[in-house]
Amino acid sequence: MKQGDCNVQTAWQESVRAMVHERVNGSEGLCLHATVNKLPKAGEVSVRIQTAGLNHRDLFIMKERRDLERSVVLGSDGAGVVAAVGEGIEHIQVGDEVIIHPTLNWTRTNEMPQILDILGYPSDGTFAEYVVVPVTCIEKKPAYLTWEEAGVLPLAALTAYRALFTRGELISGEHVLITGIGGGVATYALMMAKAAGAKVTVTSRSEEKRLRALGLGADRVLASDCDWSESLHGEPVNLIIDSIGPAVFTQFLQVLAPGGRVVQFGRSSGDKVEISLSTLFRNQYSILATSMGSAEEFCEMLQYIETHRIRPVIDKIYPLEQAVQAFKRMEAGEQFGNIGLKM
Repeated sequence: MKQGDCNVQTAWQESVRAMVHERVNGSEGLCLHATVNKLPKAGEVSVRIQTAGLNHRDLFIMKERRDLERSVVLGSDGAGVVAAVGEGIEHIQVGDEVIIHPTLNWTRTNEMPQILDILGYPSDGTFAEYVVVPVTCIEKKPAYLTWEEAGVLPLAALTAYRALFTRGELISGEHVLITGIGGGVATYALMMAKAAGAKVTVTSRSEEKRLRALGLGADRVLASDCDWSESLHGEPVNLIIDSIGPAVFTQFLQVLAPGGRVVQFGRSSGDKVEISLSTLFRNQYSILATSMGSAEEFCEMLQYIETHRIRPVIDKIYPLEQAVQAFKRMEAGEQFGNIGLKM
């Protein structure tokens, strides 16, 4: 350890625990390893993680990546305490409580990179006791949030914020339909849209999740497989926020108001959908896509949730060594809200 390279915590750990993915596709490839604790370089910060959040992105990586001979520390969400600071950094100090922005190479909203570099793959992520990130990717933790709430917030809340406001251009009084309530992004989108003065309808296959959504402020809940148009009694929808895809996409154009927008951020039921172009242009619909968000949007999102005192819905927090069980719960679709790992 080169003491001249950075400001270092008094008790620096040379070896730390990390949940590593290797060898086989799926969550069965996860195992707990001891890894080298890296010191931050110039412009970087080391964060001792308190809580990290699970996302469907982690599931897709574990199922689809082909470089299985390589060990990868997954995890895009995290919050913790600054443990070491690289050269050239003055506004962040050892001991600061911070939250991590997962997109490593996107600063300004209108300057989106060709390829997003997201924490957790290909770079090592937050399922470890320590992680090193660029200083541009950390912000002070909102003081009103617990470590568990802050640790599961970043990716899902940022995705929901960008989907609603940057891409969806939501305005007060509009009718928003959010599919798949219970997932992290959908749950944040519900709370954010209500804070913005929107009327919100949500869908789920689970009656229990639909009832819980009413408790979070949803104006109406629909079963995923019902006839949405009939259940809405012809009331049009201005904006749809969706992560499911083909299984529900055919219903979208039946409920959208003329000039309505669809913002797609996931593909849990598949990649391909069919759409009538004549219906699309005749009604002047907008089909939009979104993924992650910029550092600017991350700051805006934090200000928004702090202003409205929005708190993440915690489903369950597992210890790091039970990451496989945590992902099994996510794979089964059992959760309502966010699942986290405590270090």
